[in-house]
Amino acid sequence: MVLCFAAGAYSQGSESKIVKNNLSPGEIDRIIKKVAANEGDFRSALTDYVFTRDAIVSSVGMGGNITGVYHRQSFMTLNQDGSRFEKILFFPVPSLTDFAVTPEDLEDLGGVNPFALEPSMAGQYNYSYVGMEKIDELDLYIFDVTPKVIPDPKKSKLRMFTGRIWVDKDELMIVKSKGKAVPETKQNKFPIVETYRENIDGKYWFPTYVYADDHLVFENGQVAHIRMKVTYKDYKLGRSEVRILDDDTPVKPTPTPTPKKP
Repeated sequence: MVLCFAAGAYSQGSESKIVKNNLSPGEIDRIIKKVAANEGDFRSALTDYVFTRDAIVSSVGMGGNITGVYHRQSFMTLNQDGSRFEKILFFPVPSLTDFAVTPEDLEDLGGVNPFALEPSMAGQYNYSYVGMEKIDELDLYIFDVTPKVIPDPKKSKLRMFTGRIWVDKDELMIVKSKGKAVPETKQNKFPIVETYRENIDGKYWFPTYVYADDHLVFENGQVAHIRMKVTYKDYKLGRSEVRILDDDTPVKPTPTPTPKKP
């Protein structure tokens, strides 16, 4: 989910831990192709899982006081075509006043923000190698990622990622990302979000934690301070083919059984 916020310039963070070393264009191309293939495998595997998403979006006032909250807790799964099934478990009346959560925000929480790169779109990005960084026990390649062409929001609903990704050196999988969804419009702005992944079932790196703390700058000069925390947890095998209507009412055709793993 991304909200209607306006983010400032992407923060590159501290460079002190980044080790500068060179990679050839051929090596960069090899890494990105493998990363995109892994992203495709993870997204495909996620359609075999159910999970819960707990999203809390807060507006922050002077002195750090919380002035409004949007809280939505859901049971979720994704269908093979990328559509989502969401059963809302907890959703009190939102009290946000400075900005609103839009349908694009909710879709981004299922796509652009947690996963960063859409595999089929990998060729439509520019990749700039930054260096290497060690986080916990992982040696990570760092790439800045920007769209070659930002989609026109008047002509397309396509959403892309701009920001930074951290890629495990050995497995060539994204384990962390920091960036935002584009395009934005005059009324609909998006925050810079930081996403962390964890290993699920010993083979898949799925998103588990998304965080943002940003100031939204709108065309009319309004500045809103937003804070967002989203957790994805309780990943379990098992899903049904369903679809969601615009009013979030699920329509269930005949369930598709998930074969047992050998």
